[in-house]
Amino acid sequence: MAPDDTNDDRLARLRATAHPLRLRMLSLLTGELLSAADLARRLDVTHANASYHLRQLAEAGRVELEDEVVVRGGRAKRYRYRAHLDRRMAGPPPTAASVAPILDALLDETRRRAADADFSRPSQVSDAELWVDPDTWADVVDRVAEAMIDLHDAARPAGTPGTIRTSTSVILAALVDGATPDVDRESEPDPERPNPGPEPELGPDPDPGTSP
Repeated sequence: MAPDDTNDDRLARLRATAHPLRLRMLSLLTGELLSAADLARRLDVTHANASYHLRQLAEAGRVELEDEVVVRGGRAKRYRYRAHLDRRMAGPPPTAASVAPILDALLDETRRRAADADFSRPSQVSDAELWVDPDTWADVVDRVAEAMIDLHDAARPAGTPGTIRTSTSVILAALVDGATPDVDRESEPDPERPNPGPEPELGPDPDPGTSP
């Protein structure tokens, strides 16, 4: 986190991505400079809609203004997303609840892209809730962060010949101390209770018209 950063600044940048359309914008702006009009055409949304969401990203510091070009007598501002900007957001957010909208947007966007997944190419699907020492965890987080920057640096304009469309979503978070995975306690035998053995088989119900 930058020295002049506050939790409010960091949270504002996080919240700026709490919309699937903005996540798609960030992906496109990684590979090339684009204006609001460019984004509107690429994402098939109105210019007003694209301008609004791009402005939210810019005001939160998630994208940078790179240049202005003359377009049909007017001027268009073109922006770029650089992954290294996210490095200044390192560290936990103020609360887990505060990032819930961002996670919802991320999951929605991941589901959308998963419909086009091609697992015949190099791919990876992983999930884990593990207990590890803090140094190992910090090292893994740093290496994944560096890999994500490498991937963003390699991005090219969408549809560039010789490239492939890819999807990457990463959520790494330490969990609350003392938490344990949920387990079905009812299914676990009690070592202090003797084993009653198998339940006896019951015969057919007696005929209600006969005496016992």
